[in-house]
Amino acid sequence: MTKNVAIIGANGQIARLVEDKLLNEDKDIHLTLMLRNASRLDYLKGNSQVTIIDGDASSKVDLHKAIKGQDIVYVAFVDHSNGAELTQKIVKVMDEEGVKRLISSNILGIYDEVPGAFGDFNRNACFNGQVHDDDIVVLSDKYVEDSDLDYTVLRLAWLNDRPDTNYTITHKGEEYVGVSVSRRACADVISKIIEDPTKWSHESIGFADPATQGFSRPVY
Repeated sequence: MTKNVAIIGANGQIARLVEDKLLNEDKDIHLTLMLRNASRLDYLKGNSQVTIIDGDASSKVDLHKAIKGQDIVYVAFVDHSNGAELTQKIVKVMDEEGVKRLISSNILGIYDEVPGAFGDFNRNACFNGQVHDDDIVVLSDKYVEDSDLDYTVLRLAWLNDRPDTNYTITHKGEEYVGVSVSRRACADVISKIIEDPTKWSHESIGFADPATQGFSRPVY
């Protein structure tokens, strides 16, 4: 049976790695790829496993087009909209369309779970020195976790383009291990969830290369 997956923000670097991996490895998958300026994915035109939608995540009309009939929705961008409005819209449209499985991108540090000197760096870089309940990324996580969706929140470390796929998973309530992760490793995590939607269900997971643990700055 074909598995239908919508990717919102389908032109991102991680999203493209996920798309290539799934299309190369799974012939029983269909991807609905929504992005602004759909011509950026012209190289996938004509692929029978792909539907491309020129759309904006701020438009409920566009979201309905992308999400209708899907088994899984992967939001490939971190929400920085005012009040996490985009996350709220996606959750609402998924409810209205009866689609339950959500993979939601976020960043490390939303629970103030990053220790040491790097934790200080991350708070200063991402949270103006202190994590607050009304920070947009914190609100995005809250709206996902408070929903009735079957979600996985991805707390992404600082990204690099190394060729490896090394990572250690940490769970909500645990200290974050590592400071950086490759985009290829992120694509591996996301692809595993799409392949087995029971994986990390109703969880917020962090993942980074454990070899970067103890660094005080991102590792590129």
